[in-house]
Amino acid sequence: GMMLELQGQGCHNVNLVTPSIYVPQIIRAARLAAQRGLRVPFVYNTSSYDSLESLRLLDGIVDVYMPDAKYADDRIAAIKEMQRQVGDLVIGADGLAARGVLVRHLVLPGGLAGTREVCRFLAREVSLDTYVNIMGQYWPAHRAGRYPPLDRAVTPEELAEACRIAREEGLHRFHQRQPAAARDARQALSTTVRLGAARVSRRAMRERHGIIPDVRAGF
Repeated sequence: GMMLELQGQGCHNVNLVTPSIYVPQIIRAARLAAQRGLRVPFVYNTSSYDSLESLRLLDGIVDVYMPDAKYADDRIAAIKEMQRQVGDLVIGADGLAARGVLVRHLVLPGGLAGTREVCRFLAREVSLDTYVNIMGQYWPAHRAGRYPPLDRAVTPEELAEACRIAREEGLHRFHQRQPAAARDARQALSTTVRLGAARVSRRAMRERHGIIPDVRAGF
């Protein structure tokens, strides 16, 4: 019912986010919705930790896979199964994704995301026509300030380098999602420094006075 309601409201697709644990329910719901008139694309938005077994159960149900390829590790092999099912991304005349795989790669400071390894894998083992969303919006939240270089935002130069690497590895279909403007990046770094100072201040007050100030920064 909810899927059909979304379609009736004019939504372009049904987008399921990190839905791996609900695969049996998704299969049943998708079939019922299709029988009752669901026609918009079915999008499977995943972290790529899916098992090959669960992905194979979705064959013929999912129209668009949106997997993350954040690191160069074994889990991105699941993308090969997604590619087998739906192929390269097809964009309709309306500019919307109709079918295929759209890979998201989050660039990390200091090259920690393994961008070259990810792009090489996609180019050599998935498809040279793989559509990749190269994202630069990483932000050092929570305790990331303790682990350089994850204590800072991605620079415009690092994002440009990631795009250059993608081209070198043979990929040509990618969308570069710009990081925050230089001003916003500086603001993010400044905020990280301030939060770090608050953390140090809390520790100092605890050690010296046995009290903790009411700093609601999520530490």
